Order: sequence, then structure tokens, then C-alpha cells
Amino acid sequence: MEKTDVVIVGGGMAGLTACSYIARAGKSVRLFEQQKTFGGLVSSFERDGFTLDGGIRSIENSGILFPMLKELGIHLDFVKSNVSLGTGASMLWLDGKQSIAKYEGLLNREFPGNEESIRKIIREIRKITGYMHVLYGIENPLFKDLKKDYRFIFRTLLPWLFKFLLTIRNIERLTTPVEEYLARYTDNRQLIDNIAQHFFKGIPTSFALSYFSLYNDYYYPPGGTGKLPGALEKYAAKHGAALMPGTRITGVNHKDKYVTDDKGIKYGYRSLIWAADLKTLYALTDENSFSTKKQKDIFLARKNELKGLKGAESVFTVYLMLDLDPGYFRERTAEHSFITPSKEGLSKVGAPGNDKASIRKYLEELVRYNTFEVSIPVLRDSSLAPAGKTAMIASILFEHQLERKITEQGWHEEFRKYLEALIAEQMMEIFPEIRSKITVQFSSTPQTIQNMTGSTDGAIVGWAYTNPSMPVTHKFSQVAKSVNTPLEDVFKAGQWSYSPAGIPIAILTGKMAAEKALKRL
Repeated sequence: MEKTDVVIVGGGMAGLTACSYIARAGKSVRLFEQQKTFGGLVSSFERDGFTLDGGIRSIENSGILFPMLKELGIHLDFVKSNVSLGTGASMLWLDGKQSIAKYEGLLNREFPGNEESIRKIIREIRKITGYMHVLYGIENPLFKDLKKDYRFIFRTLLPWLFKFLLTIRNIERLTTPVEEYLARYTDNRQLIDNIAQHFFKGIPTSFALSYFSLYNDYYYPPGGTGKLPGALEKYAAKHGAALMPGTRITGVNHKDKYVTDDKGIKYGYRSLIWAADLKTLYALTDENSFSTKKQKDIFLARKNELKGLKGAESVFTVYLMLDLDPGYFRERTAEHSFITPSKEGLSKVGAPGNDKASIRKYLEELVRYNTFEVSIPVLRDSSLAPAGKTAMIASILFEHQLERKITEQGWHEEFRKYLEALIAEQMMEIFPEIRSKITVQFSSTPQTIQNMTGSTDGAIVGWAYTNPSMPVTHKFSQVAKSVNTPLEDVFKAGQWSYSPAGIPIAILTGKMAAEKALKRL
């Protein structure tokens, strides 16, 4: 059995980050990824001359991404990924500090008679945006050499630290689900929906209302989002990492410290970093590989806790290839937008029934009143589409549980095509010129994401906020604990380690897990 200093399971951004830092330290490291390519939800693919993003549409810096690349010495170009918000007949381009005032104006136009409520809500958005500017306003110290960079310590870190500690306390008080929080300031359900419905159900206020900070911190690597994991993959390989795409791990022996792949091959380790689905770690770990009954009991208690918990909502995505010049969109939307065509809001939509007819009716209403995340890659990089053509990526939040029910009823392919057609039609209503210009269309579902990443319920940010408990660390002040597990010499990283999730958190926990493993070595 081959033995490696560190074995990493999961080749998304967390696993690639951890692998890069361990390889840089000169230790032997082996990275397993079940897909044939690395990156997970940060990926790009080619089709009919277009480059399309398979997961996220923009990448946040948050004082983490760029410092990580700088520390590793990886040069990767980025362009600003501008964001626009559309509500009813209004479209707003976000542009830094003026964005919140413009958003207040948009809400006042679309919801006349609610000016006082809107003023109070905007005040809260300003406050929470200020917290985010403190939290992510400097280069994260984890990616700085504090033993050498005295200038950073005295000029930046120490003045920031006091504000940071106060801000953390304020943020951790804002755990109320955003829908409930907004209801303190208005009883207009449509207004609440238009502000909050493109977030995950039950999302904490501190996360949801911070997006005016995050939207202005979106970037995009020319060539597609997949350029980012590609750069880390090259770096890790150059520094001696053993990269094993297309390899599924099927067993973990905690006592004897080895993992087993789908061909039955065993790989020993001194430390294991799990950067994949957390339920899968507990499902694959041999329950007899514990030295003491106490260790086993702790493990089984956590495993049983996870069994009843759901992943957060996933997404249903439609890809439209258009025989239409990108210039048509430049005055109508930013390259990344959140568009709510109907001001009525999702509160008008009831729960889906159990029969096909009621589910189809539910899907119609879900599309009619929803908020769409729309991305047009060629507006960021002209090389991502053939000359004179455009690709549009449109998605809505969607729960895997409903897709599973439909699959059990035996009409999954009909469902996929039906919802795809509904979303395509809605895009034609928003952008009428595309109606006769669609040359190719296809879609992906939560099940697509589950198959691709292995994440429970096809979740894209980890655990659902509507669960009775959050099984991982989810407070900013406790992020250092987020990589620990009940298993000796086993650490976890990625979206399943810390909530709220996202690329910055995947990178942050990836590096912290690497540092824990290196310290053990």
C-alpha cells in the first residue's frame, strides 16, 4: 500500500487549495476527484464554439482569493464582473458606493407608498454592508507572512483588528432569517420577496443583506471560471502533487489510516483532508476502525445527526445559444444580473402537489414569479463566443427533493424539458429579440450537480438553513474550528465545513486544513 503524507478527497476549490499549499511545503500529497476534471462548481466547458460556465458565474475576492494567488505566486488575470438588478420594469447597474442609494430609488419607483419602510430597510443594508467592508476590507492575514511583513502588521492589521472584533459581534447577532428580519420594517410581502427571494430559504440576515458589498466584489478570469481551478491544478502538479481525477473513493479506514478507491486500491496517509460531501465521509468511514468506544460513539452520534439534514437548494439552469450580436445586451443588462420580472413575488406560489398536473402548475407559477440569475459570458470576454453570437445562462433556485419525487413518478425527462421551455420563454419575455435567435438550448438540474459533485441534494452552498440544526461551524469567530472532525488526523474543508459558504470560504478552509495537516506532520 502506497503511503502519502496527506491524502485529499475532493478536487474542488478547497481541495485544490489544500493540495497546493501542502505540495509547496515539500510534502507528498495525493488529490482524488471523482470527475475527470478538477474544479467542482468552478468549471467551464466548450460547446458549439461557445465557452460556458458550468457552475458559478462570478468569483468573489473577499480579501482571500487574490492574496491566496499572490502568496502562491500564481499569476491569473481577472476582469471586473459587473452586476445589475432588475425589478419589474427597472434595471439598476451596481457601481460601488452609489449602488445602495440607486437601489433605494428603484424600490421607491416599483413600490410607491412604501418609502418609509424602504428607507428603514436601506438603512439596515448600509449598516450590514459596512460590516462586510470591515470583515473583508483587507487582505486576509492567513495569506500574509506575519513574521516578515511588519509594515502590514502595524499599518493595516492592528488598526483593523479592533474594528474586526466589534464587527464580528454585530454580525453574529444578525442570525434571524432575512424574511423575518425584513418583516420588522414592512408588511408588504411583495417588497420583502423582491429583496430576499433570490437567496436561500432561511438565510441569515447578515449574509443576505451583505450582498451590496459582495456584488461589487465580483471578478471573472478571461477564458471562463474554469481558469481558476486550472491554475491551481498546474501549480500543484508542478510542485509534485499526485493528481488523480476520475477516481472515486469508496472507503475510509480511520484506524489504519488509508482510503480505498473504486478499483479496490488502498492509499495510506498520515493526514486526510476531506474536501467532499460531508455525509459521504461518515457513510464511507469503517465503523470498526476506532480504537475506543468513546471515539466510536462520538462518530456515530454525528453520523446520525447528519442523516436527517438536507442540503440547501440547488439550481435549475438553462443554456441558450443565440445567433445574436452581444451588443444587443450591453444596454439592457450587465454581464451578471438578477432579474425579477414580476413584482408579485414567490409568496403567491403555493406548495407543489403530488400529481403531475399540480406539479406542472406549480412549475409555471415558480417561473412566473421567480428571480433569475442571468449570465452572459461574452460580455466579459469576446473570445467566449463565435463572432456575432451570444450565449445566455439563466437559472433559478430549485429543490432536489421535488426533482426526486418527479423521478420516482417516472416523468423526469418530460419535467426537465418542460421547465427548460418555461425558463426559455421567460427569457424571451425579458429580451424579446432572442425569440427567433435561439439555435441551441439545453439544461442542467439539481441531479446534474449531485452527479457531478457528489453533494447531498445537489446543494451548491452546503446545508439548508431550514434544518433544525447546523452540523458545522457557522460563526465567523469560530472559523478556525471549522476544519476539525471527530476523526484523528482527519480534517475537512470546503462548503460543507463552514456556513455561509462560497469560493472564499472554500479557499480559506482549504488553507486552514492544509496548515493543520502540515502541523501534524
